[in-house]
Amino acid sequence: MLKQRNVVTSIVLTLVTCGLYGIYWFIQLTDDANELSGDHKTSGGTAFLFTLITCGIYGLYWSYQMGKKMYNAQVRAGVPANDNSILYLILSLFGVGIIAYAIIQSDINDILEKNNAA
Repeated sequence: MLKQRNVVTSIVLTLVTCGLYGIYWFIQLTDDANELSGDHKTSGGTAFLFTLITCGIYGLYWSYQMGKKMYNAQVRAGVPANDNSILYLILSLFGVGIIAYAIIQSDINDILEKNNAA
């Protein structure tokens, strides 16, 4: 079930729990983006496992792919679409992937808000 999450609350919870909530958020973002884009190649749990196994390298690939998935999800939902793949990759490369999470969550919230209004 897709649900809107408050971006600020998610960031604060990630910081307060020393990143544990961030793991949950990563998995949920992946699963939500998969659902909205119709691309179910890699589940959130699998993406997290691959990120652990590759010492974070898969996380860079994940960031780029999330930009593509979110673009497809926005097109499918009929909301203004932005391909932020490179932005997410750069944010992750510089160690501030949580900002990419926040942007992805905001985009998911916008899609869900449009779907609920329709």
